[in-house]
Amino acid sequence: MLISPSLLSANFIDLKSDIEMINRSEADWLHLDVMDGVFVPNISFGFPVLQAVAKHCTKPLDVHLMITDPGKFTSQVRDLGAYMMNVHYEACPHLHRTIQQIHTAGMKAAVTLNPHTPVSLLEDIIQDLDMVLLMTVNPGFGGQKFIPHSIQKVQALRQLIQRTGSKALIEVDGGVNAQTAPSLAQAGVDVLVAGSYVFGAENPEQVIKELKTL
Repeated sequence: MLISPSLLSANFIDLKSDIEMINRSEADWLHLDVMDGVFVPNISFGFPVLQAVAKHCTKPLDVHLMITDPGKFTSQVRDLGAYMMNVHYEACPHLHRTIQQIHTAGMKAAVTLNPHTPVSLLEDIIQDLDMVLLMTVNPGFGGQKFIPHSIQKVQALRQLIQRTGSKALIEVDGGVNAQTAPSLAQAGVDVLVAGSYVFGAENPEQVIKELKTL
């Protein structure tokens, strides 16, 4: 299992210490949630913070843009040295073009689906994707409760990937903890995003290590 801790739940008064913890840990990536207060009802952080994080983080950056018109920021995300650029299906009227732009910029391309968006809508784009992120809570805030139907949604996405021969990974974000993570792993998830469960733990590095064994 790949683990991508979400910076949204870190201590922003002492962000450097939390990034150093991630660097020491067995985490595979660092998940960065960019929110604009328009596409989602919250504002997180922008490129000045991302640039500072990129200078100190030694893990690949998993950049999740919860914003309108994410394609126009492709070059800025590339300049961070990001590994994965993740855009919402619901925010991209020309999704195929956006995916092409991300690949041309040298990054892996991922698409996120909100809880109400069916995986069947990815039928014509799934073979072009490196990853699909399923939101298992409504996007915009950390610490929400896991939506139980997400398990069936993961299974449906796994079936779509297998049927089409896609190489896309399945990532989930929202409500990941000791209770939900094993069920998600069994359903076919490849990457777990965990925010408050990691950063709120007494021993975050141990929590990350345990999640990786799933």
